[in-house]
Amino acid sequence: MSVRIDITGLRPERIAVVPSPLAELGMALHALSEPAHHPGLQGWVTGVTARLDPHLADRMCEADFLWRTTFSDLFLPFAGLPGASGLPGQTLAEELDLLDKLSDEQFVDAALEFTCALPYSGPGPGPLGDARLRRRALELAAARGPQQVLFSERLLADPPHIRGWLRQFLQDCDEAFFAETWARLRHQLAADARHKTELLRRRGLADALTAVSPAVALDEAAARITVDKLGDGRTATAGGGLLLVPTSLGWPHLMVLHRHAWQPVLHYPVGSPEPAAPPSVEQLTLRMSALSHPVRMRLCRSLARSAFTTGELTQAHGMTAPEISRHLSVLKKAGLVTTRRRGRYVYHQLDVTMVARLGSDFLEGILR
Repeated sequence: MSVRIDITGLRPERIAVVPSPLAELGMALHALSEPAHHPGLQGWVTGVTARLDPHLADRMCEADFLWRTTFSDLFLPFAGLPGASGLPGQTLAEELDLLDKLSDEQFVDAALEFTCALPYSGPGPGPLGDARLRRRALELAAARGPQQVLFSERLLADPPHIRGWLRQFLQDCDEAFFAETWARLRHQLAADARHKTELLRRRGLADALTAVSPAVALDEAAARITVDKLGDGRTATAGGGLLLVPTSLGWPHLMVLHRHAWQPVLHYPVGSPEPAAPPSVEQLTLRMSALSHPVRMRLCRSLARSAFTTGELTQAHGMTAPEISRHLSVLKKAGLVTTRRRGRYVYHQLDVTMVARLGSDFLEGILR
């Protein structure tokens, strides 16, 4: 499973690393709505929530489907501009002006992405012009509660009104808490953008992408970028550009904008606590599967306490040597058991550190 970006014909000068204040505000709203996704931001979330005006907090709930699951492509409007080569604005006001340049169809499609499962990676109609999709959007909104139904109805009936409502809401968030947060974070993001730009210039795209995340890889022969994620998608630069947008509030989310006809964007966390080489989705699946068998769980209980030979495990668990060897092979292939030789004996032991990381690795893998 992965998201793939076809970069055939992409020129180096069309690759840019640029911070986005609007994208960071979207990430801030997501962290406030889903603090469990971001344990490292608990202090910031508590501080902002404590001083948040109740009226603004209520408005935040009105359209939280735009940022609760992840955050809507509306927070990356520069990617939807004609020519597929737009850049983020330097200020939030500039980016809100870019948001105003999206067509009503683009705005509504992006706003309802998580509600009515519109075609994303390929062409297709939108709910403004397709009565079937409109009904589907409202049906799925109903499953999420009356507040989302009301917002979706207003959005479909009068997009300009909702666009004005969203712009005013984001401006109020900026005044209430985000301007102070952005003033603190923008220097870190600008420094990271300079570093990645220098990597691009001196060492090329492959090294820059590796620095973005070990989950991002470049196949130069195939002219393709692959992002290891628990999901499938594809897009192409197709004569446009490629944007890398850093976020300080985003870990563990590594997001790829691959909406049809929009410029591809990699939105990646900086300064994150993730390990140097987080496991791929395939590795994580292998490890979880290896531990799902009751016999292997019992073996792990023994191997966590001490190193054992295959013969010792055979006696302790009342199984044949081939059966024990087969289960040990699965655990070793998953990287959960280490083996060392001492004289003529081979000892197996559980890698306790690796097993202890499974919880955080699992969370990072499903939220990446």
